[in-house]
Amino acid sequence: MKRRSERRRAEPRKRRRAAANSSEVEPNSDIYIEITDRLYFAILKQKVKSTADRHCFCVDEELAYENFYADFGPLNLAMFYRFCCKLTKKLKSITLSRKKIIFYTSGDQKKQVNAAYLIGSYAVMNLNMTPEEVHSLLLSKNSTYIPFRDASFGTCMYNLNILDCLRAVNKALQYGWLDFSSFDVEEYEHYERAENGDLNWIIPGKFLAFSGPHPKSKIENGYPLHAPEAYIPYFRKHNVTTIIRLNKKMYDAKRFTETGFEHHDLFFVDGSTPNDSIVRKFLNICENAEGAIAVHCKAGLGRTGTLIGCYMMKHYRLTAAEAIAWIRICRPGSIIGPQQNFVEEKQNGLWADGDVFREKVLKERENGKMTRILSGVDDITINGCNKNKSPKKEELELYNDEEEQSGLTQGDKLRALKSRRQARSASGSFSLGVNETSLTLL
Repeated sequence: MKRRSERRRAEPRKRRRAAANSSEVEPNSDIYIEITDRLYFAILKQKVKSTADRHCFCVDEELAYENFYADFGPLNLAMFYRFCCKLTKKLKSITLSRKKIIFYTSGDQKKQVNAAYLIGSYAVMNLNMTPEEVHSLLLSKNSTYIPFRDASFGTCMYNLNILDCLRAVNKALQYGWLDFSSFDVEEYEHYERAENGDLNWIIPGKFLAFSGPHPKSKIENGYPLHAPEAYIPYFRKHNVTTIIRLNKKMYDAKRFTETGFEHHDLFFVDGSTPNDSIVRKFLNICENAEGAIAVHCKAGLGRTGTLIGCYMMKHYRLTAAEAIAWIRICRPGSIIGPQQNFVEEKQNGLWADGDVFREKVLKERENGKMTRILSGVDDITINGCNKNKSPKKEELELYNDEEEQSGLTQGDKLRALKSRRQARSASGSFSLGVNETSLTLL
């Protein structure tokens, strides 16, 4: 009995030695997944070196998520782009043509799920694999991945999984939002920085999310604030025609309207969810805007992402999870706390509304007439006032919200955190150059 037991213990050791001496790809990996006959993804116990028949690489340290609180991903659009460029170059390299390409992670669970998201998204984009096919591969070998979470401080109220991200990438490809042949990674990384405007395109040519302007360019709580005039050249260059403000009035809307922009106010409290009236007004404005729409709240994350997500569900039939995933890939930290559950609750209703909307537009086209499809136009505030009736008392009172008037709100804290973390990543070197009428938005 003892001899048989010793033989059983020896057999795994023999197999491991045989594998190490053969051309097996990852003898040290806990998880080893074949994506194609040449490309592999592995989760390893420790870092490994390339050999004569394999090229190993890792981006755990190179592509690091900049968190607000307990959030850790998914990695943003620029990081996904840089990963795709790196991997594509390796696969096309003549010197590596006879080698297996091993993309591995040896980091913690947070690094592992981001690595899986990167390789999975690459497969969806470049290997013509469906999100479900890739996800099935990633879950093989008994592998598990922790879900992504939001940027709120406290208990996680909503889980975002790898499959949600893969499906979001797939939808973005289908709708033309994701096109790395025309993507300018330097521009993305420049403008997403606080000192350069803190803005991101969610749907290119349609929705721009940005941090709320301030009456005067200055630094507050470590965060660079910019006057409305600082954004105007960029907005004009990119055909932004409409600005929607969701936070309290920090600047005079005339500073935009007097230069030819439409400006709308749809206030609701920082960190909260919009009522049905606000959602309806937002959708109506966006459905009738002639150019791109720049949306902001205080940080341009929670309220901004929530309403843009509603539009995406109505007009593109994204699931709530796909909308949240794509918006966070474009603008990390978006849609926070109860806003996640709100978007999920609105999904089916907005899908139905979208079906009705598309049917109406189709009928109008068939009848040879295309009119503005605005419904409930009397309810919409334009340039901070209603053209057809006096503002309701309760609407005016919303702007006196005590939380936003005194102390730091969620938006204030998120903006300060973003500025500090970016300062750290840039080794403390800021190129602010902000004044009353300009910032580095050129």
